[in-house]
Amino acid sequence: MINVLFVCLGNICRSPMGEAVLRHKAEERGLGAKIRVDSAGTGDWHIGNPPHEGTLNQLKLHGISEHGLQARQMKGHDFEAFDYIVCMDDSNERNIRKIAGGAETDILKFMDLLPQEKLREVPDPYFTGNFEETYRLMDAGCNALLDKIIEKKL
Repeated sequence: MINVLFVCLGNICRSPMGEAVLRHKAEERGLGAKIRVDSAGTGDWHIGNPPHEGTLNQLKLHGISEHGLQARQMKGHDFEAFDYIVCMDDSNERNIRKIAGGAETDILKFMDLLPQEKLREVPDPYFTGNFEETYRLMDAGCNALLDKIIEKKL
């Protein structure tokens, strides 16, 4: 079993979208039983809440289930539970490292999966309002992440 955790600031826009998209793509490729996907935020503002309406609209538009998506805050035990911790931007990477408490941890920056893109961070649609762009990035990046996982011989 490969465990993937997407992390953003509040866990209502980018990271739950990544969670849902990767879970959907894994199912499509017949890997649903081999990959567990979750998401978390570095902040605690939205704990227990469903994803933002803009995220839910994009998932619905693309036929992707939002089942089980609920905001939570990242905790120290996540570093042991997940094989891939995927952050959306530099600020969240710094926050993840603070949560790690100085322990050396391997963090994958989402946009490193998309070297062809000019963007180096996933823009936060909570502030930009551009959930379509976030979905486009999640769609392409989750394909690249699945390829990376498969290449490492699931």
